[in-house]
Amino acid sequence: MWKRSRKIAERIKKENDFLIVTHIDADGITAGSIAAETLRNLGKDFEIRFLKQLDPLTVQSLKEDGRLLWFTDLGSGSANMIGDAIITDHHEPVLEVPKEKRGDILAYADAVGKATEYHLNPHLFGYNGSTDLSGAGAAFMVAYSVSKKNAYLSALAIVGAVGDMQALKTGRLEGLNREILDIGKKAGVLEWKMDISLYGRETREIHRMLHYASEPPFPGISGDEEAAIAFLLEIGIDLKDDRGEWRRWTDLADWERKRVINSLINLMLDSGYDAKEVRSLISEVYLLTKEEEGTVLHDAKEFSTLLNSCGRYGFGDIGYRVCAGDRGEYFEKAMSLLQGHRKMLVEMLGFIKDGGIREYGSIQYFHGGDSIPEEITGTLAGMTLSSGMARNDMPIFAFTTKDDGNIKVSGRATQSMVNKGLRLDEIMNRASERLGGAGGGHDIAAGATIPQGSEDAFLKIADEMVRKQMKKTN
Repeated sequence: MWKRSRKIAERIKKENDFLIVTHIDADGITAGSIAAETLRNLGKDFEIRFLKQLDPLTVQSLKEDGRLLWFTDLGSGSANMIGDAIITDHHEPVLEVPKEKRGDILAYADAVGKATEYHLNPHLFGYNGSTDLSGAGAAFMVAYSVSKKNAYLSALAIVGAVGDMQALKTGRLEGLNREILDIGKKAGVLEWKMDISLYGRETREIHRMLHYASEPPFPGISGDEEAAIAFLLEIGIDLKDDRGEWRRWTDLADWERKRVINSLINLMLDSGYDAKEVRSLISEVYLLTKEEEGTVLHDAKEFSTLLNSCGRYGFGDIGYRVCAGDRGEYFEKAMSLLQGHRKMLVEMLGFIKDGGIREYGSIQYFHGGDSIPEEITGTLAGMTLSSGMARNDMPIFAFTTKDDGNIKVSGRATQSMVNKGLRLDEIMNRASERLGGAGGGHDIAAGATIPQGSEDAFLKIADEMVRKQMKKTN
């Protein structure tokens, strides 16, 4: 992969005018930002565009632009249509490979060679794009191959990996992500440590951190602010400091943090959580050492959430400006979007709760109709699965109506389901294709677009595929 990265780097140095095309989520925004900063440092001309997905008409339009295209965090699914371009992606490639040779790395490499010489994707080299390398990580490999001075961009690569939930399976980043961490540490831009895995370690009052906890959720505490306060007081944790200010997790003494963690572990065990779920309470946390402590930019998880709140509402350019170093106007705009994003999620979770989650054989689903914005459908699906609103022993599919009248489908699962053979990316790809749509993603999180009115047919196909996939390991 480093050899391929160097080949792409040499191509970049020879060209002068680029069009970066990237995805709208945190991984896509960081990937596109890494590409942009790499070109800026070389003095190259470039433009960056943010897209939800690629389709044949969009690809054809982009190819007619005339500039060298650099696809980040997307493109592998359309590699055989793109032709001469740079692709740094981590999603499962869709290539023309004979059926009998599927799964053969060399066959994939041969197929992608026919599509483009400048395609960097972990799947093509025997790695897993869900856990070993993100789209931002692939872009960083090229950036670092262009110049070792770009080592500082490793911080953005880790934000992208965390935003893509690459550490979810083991509680730490693995594979090629580990190499990027080491590069970032040597460059003085990254640190990591074991700590509580909840969102808001640095920015939320401790009782609110527990109140909003969903990964994992705490029975009797999550979703109930008063219960969270009572829990902390009962175990002897002062909620305010000597000045009367609410305390955050990072304000607590070591013994206080240990007491909270031990009490949460006991609560989880008493509530029937298995050992693996309990272990998920503690994970590696990744810190951007050049950012101010106590801000959403210091912790990679919070940084990625900020970027998601930009991209999912059509403001990827604002997220890019923050990645490029803006801590004034655009950072304020991003924070405003984050607040709106949180409010929207709360409102939509209420909508889902009122409408109810339905079961269809071995799967569950909800339909947002015109009420739920398609940009947050996947996020909501994941939140319902992890918060206790939905069953945690079967995958969930969320439907919503897109602006063009088609149906957006988002699927989410747990790692235990994936360990039993579930592959949501295969389900989304094959089910949508049979219905005249398109889809893909990762084994644990994937999406698709299908024609309006085909939801029942999709559920039937998905149910059959889930049963077959899960049966293989039962």
